[in-house]
Parts: sequence; C-alpha cells; structure tokens
Amino acid sequence: MKYEQLARDIIDKVGGKENVTSVVHCITRLRFKLKDEGKAQTEELKNMDGIVTVMKSGGQYQVVIGNHVPDVYKAVVEIGGFAGQASDQDDNQDTNLFNRFIDIIASIFTPILGVLAATGMIKGFNALFNEIGWLDPSMGTYQILAIVGDSLFYFFPIFLGYTASKKFGGAPFIGIAIGASLVYPTIGPLMETEPLYTLFTGTLFESPVHVTFLGIPVILMNYASSVIPIILAAYFSSKVERGFRKVIPDVVKTFLVPFFTLLVVVPVTFIVIGPIATWASQIIGQITVLVYDLSPIIAGVLIGGGWQVLVIFGLHWGLVPVVINNITTMGSDPVLAMTFAASFAQIGAVLGVWLKTTNQKLKSLSIPAFISGIFGVTEPAIYGITLPKKRPFIISLIAAAIGGAIIGLFGSRIYMIGGLGIFGIPTFIDPDEGMTTAFWAVMVAIVVAFILGFVLTYLFGGVNKELTPLEEGEPINPDGTDDEKNVPKSDENIVSPLQGTVLALCDVADEAFSSGEVGQGVAVEPQDGKLYAPASGTITTLFPTKHAIGMTTDNGVELLIHIGMDTVQLEGKFFTSHVKQGERIEQGQLLTTFDIAQIKGAGYTTVTPIVVTNLGDAKLSLTEAKSVKHGDHLMTVVR
Repeated sequence: MKYEQLARDIIDKVGGKENVTSVVHCITRLRFKLKDEGKAQTEELKNMDGIVTVMKSGGQYQVVIGNHVPDVYKAVVEIGGFAGQASDQDDNQDTNLFNRFIDIIASIFTPILGVLAATGMIKGFNALFNEIGWLDPSMGTYQILAIVGDSLFYFFPIFLGYTASKKFGGAPFIGIAIGASLVYPTIGPLMETEPLYTLFTGTLFESPVHVTFLGIPVILMNYASSVIPIILAAYFSSKVERGFRKVIPDVVKTFLVPFFTLLVVVPVTFIVIGPIATWASQIIGQITVLVYDLSPIIAGVLIGGGWQVLVIFGLHWGLVPVVINNITTMGSDPVLAMTFAASFAQIGAVLGVWLKTTNQKLKSLSIPAFISGIFGVTEPAIYGITLPKKRPFIISLIAAAIGGAIIGLFGSRIYMIGGLGIFGIPTFIDPDEGMTTAFWAVMVAIVVAFILGFVLTYLFGGVNKELTPLEEGEPINPDGTDDEKNVPKSDENIVSPLQGTVLALCDVADEAFSSGEVGQGVAVEPQDGKLYAPASGTITTLFPTKHAIGMTTDNGVELLIHIGMDTVQLEGKFFTSHVKQGERIEQGQLLTTFDIAQIKGAGYTTVTPIVVTNLGDAKLSLTEAKSVKHGDHLMTVVR
C-alpha cells in the first residue's frame, strides 16, 4: 500500500485509533472527529512529509493532505479499521450549535461531493456543446449525456437519504427508501389531477390537496433535487428507528424495525415535514435573493473576498445547502457564482511568488500548487505558499473580492453544481439563453482576479522578505547584511528578562530553537507573566502577535525573546506589549505582560528561549543557576 506508513503515522499522531470517533475526507483533507483533541500531536503532524497543515474547525480535526487525499483516506480507514464507522449522533455534544451544523453538513455532503461535481461537469459540458453547435437536444448523444448529468441531482433525496441516515445513526437503506418515496414517479401525475380542495387559501402557503392519507390532507410537493426535506426526514427517522429497536424483539428486528419506521416516517414526511421544509426552502431562497439584490456589488466583494477564509476553516460547507436550495427552487444561484474568481486570484498570487522568489524550495512547491489551483483545488496554494507569506494571501483576497464584485455587478449565476476551477466555467451557461453577457462577465472576472493576484504579488508581495526570523531559521537582522557592524562589539552581560526555571536550549520542544538554528542561548520557564529588558538597546522587531521581541543592545548583540512555543497562533490573545518597534529601552524596563494560565489553558507551553542571533565568532557563557529572577545574570557574550 503506497500510503501505508503515512496512514500509520497519522493515526498515531491523532492519538491512536482509540481516540478516533470517525473520519471522512473531502477534496484535500482528512476530517477526524476525535474524542480528545488534546491527545493529538498537532505540530508533529504539521511537520510530517505528505501533510500540508492541520486545522481545527467546525468540531473537526482536519489534516490537510492535498490532491491524493482519497488514497491516504483509504489507507487510514484500512489500517485503523474505521470502515463502516458512522458519525454517531452524539458526537460533538460539547461543541457549539454552529460547529455542529457545519459538521452535519460536511458529513452529509462530503461522501457524494466527487460524483456531484462529476455529473455537474457532464451537464455543464453538454450545455456548452449545445451552445457551440456540436450537439443538438434532439440528438441521442445529447439526451444520454443529459440523463447522466441530471441523474444524481434529480434523485438527490435518495443519495442524501443514505448519507444523512449514516450521519444521524439510522439505517442507511431506510434513508434510501424514504428518499425514493419522495421522488416516486406517480407523484407528478397526481399533482396534475383536479384537487379535492385547497388549504390556506389566500395566504403565502396556499396549497391544493390532491390526495389524503387516512383522511388527513397531503400537500404534494416536487421533491426532485430537494435537500432540506430528506435531511429532516432522515433525522426524524433515526429517532423513530431507535425507539422501535428498543421495544421490538431481536428475533424480528431485521424486518419489523424498517417496517414500522417507514410506515411512520414516510406519511409524516409527506404530511408535515416535506411541506414545511419546502416552504422553508423557498423562504431561504427568497431571502438570499433579497440580500443579494440590495447590493450585488457589495455582496460580490464580501463573498468573493471572504471565500478563501471560509475554506481555510472549513466553514464554506454552511453555504452548500443554500446554494443547492437556490438551484432547486429558482433554477440558479448567485452565491456560489461570486466565489468563482477566488481560485484564479489564488493561482495568480502563486505565479507571482514562483517568478519572484529566490527560494528554490518555494519555487518547487509553487508549480504543483499552481497546477492544482487551475482545477479549483487551492489548499496546497493557500497552506503551502500564500498563507505562510501572508501578504500574497491578502492580495489574493483583494483580487478575489474585485472579481466577485464584477460577477455581482453583471448578475452572473450558476445553473448547476459542477466542477471546480476551469471545469466550473460551463455551469454559468444559461440553459435557455446560452452564453449571455453575464457569462462573459465571469470570464472577465477570473482574468482580472488572476492578473491582479499575479501583478500585485510580484510587485508588492514581499516574497523575498522574511516575515519572521523563525520561518526560514535566519537570525534577526534589521539591516539585511552580514558585515562587521552586525556582530557584538564587545563583551556584554545579559540579565534574565523573566523569573523562573532555567532550561538548556536543547530541551526546548521546538527543533528550530533546540538545534541552535535560530541562535545560541538559554530558555526560562516563567513563574510570572512579566518580561523585562535583559539589556539596554533598541527594539528592532516587535511581532504583531506580541509573543516575540527582537532587540539590539548598545554593544550590538542581537537578541530574540520568544514567549512560548507556537504562541503565534494565539494571534496576540493573552499578551500585552508595553513598548513599540524602534523604541529605545533600558535594562529592566517592562516589555510585555502575558497571562500564563490562559496560555497554558489554550494548550501552549510558556517556555521562553532567549537567544543571541548574531553570535558569529564570539563565545557564550551561560549561567549555572537552576532558577533566576528578572535582573539576575543569565549569560555573557565574550568577544
């Protein structure tokens, strides 16, 4: 098995198979639900070959793999014995309602995502071939392709009945039966017969009644392509099924549980769940259109510019039911359309990085990331290229926002769920009017987004500028040179900036520090949350997240003080800075205060390395004390 060792390492680093409640995958990432995320070795996973990064969002522990995630997933499932494992309905009871919603949507739609995109692509290309005259609706080839393209979407309730039932802990084939009932062929002809009477006359919910069930009126709806009714029905079914399993004897459970479940759930779905869910779907669709109509341009800026941020945190799943619902109820959707330029803005930024960077490793990573991005898979570009460099990522958001504004301005819409990247282009072809102005506006939008992402990144992306000294393992050097002025001019005593326990640098749980790549020095595990100046000099680097400070002493010694490991991820929370970059400071002056309890509570250590980053040929004499107070001797730079 090609990915056997990677799969074993992943399972081990997420806390072992006993810590895994369930695992699914999407286009680029494994989505674990762990019993205890604290057991997962996140940093070790991030540093493993074959893993792009690790994200925690929507109640899931997401290991980003890249395009080959299906193969890795298959190996993980086989080795971990996770096959057939349902996402139990009690999972994530300790997470908030929004996270649970995202988790439910992701779990239901992820298994069919590939087939959904594939059938949408076939439908889109069929529309394209018809538009350019290659095929005609009267031709058998066109009709067969139309059948394939429409198959999943028309019978969507059947597919969702399966995945939703698995998610809610019900029997998947009962879910299939419920979904099949909703799209049974005779429903259409029944709706065309003369109604017996009409309910809710004169209201928004006016409905003709064509049939009754045990004398109860049934409001028939067209459930082909619908989403919300079957998901609610599957949830209700899981509860009903569980109740029957408790009271029906084991010897007859096999057929009596589905027998009674279907007898209860299907009529209730037709009488209550289906109509209410359909009305709710129509209202959601209309609200979406109303919000969009208030200002399509602003909507394009916000949705287009924010899409990649939603993707990073896995929150884009929240829009999936809205988009499908819009296509079902209105025949088209403007929401997903406004995100379309984002992937092209991203690959434009990647191209800018590739052409501009002098870092050969970054160049080699940029090529496959660019190719993946062409086909709409942007996670390798985001996590591997633009996000670590920060400025290119921000530029891609700006370019995507401008592309989204263009799409919003011309009212462009998608008419089907299709492929990603360039494969998504046919989804903008209007089935009735063909390639309209709105279609060509999308082409303009993606070209503009791509060019802006490329040009702005190339010119202003700061590609060859060190964002942090730790990213490339280089010493802090504000002058950007390595001449004599950047080495210590004379001996200098450095006092402890903290009160706490002294640790050898090699004992720090971060290879960049423990290996000495960043610089030579010592570490202190602080006992209070106050960081003082270890010498007099100037603040040369003050990180926006306030967790690290670079300074140059009056004698030219360059020091880096890094509070905790990976505390950059706290984004400044629990840290308060009392100085500014460029400020002159005196030994003993208060630099930063931080909340040790909160930092540790968030899962981070507060062990603080204090290192000399420009030692050169000088020697370093370290204290032999096991504990220090701020102001005690810590080390001496000896020229």
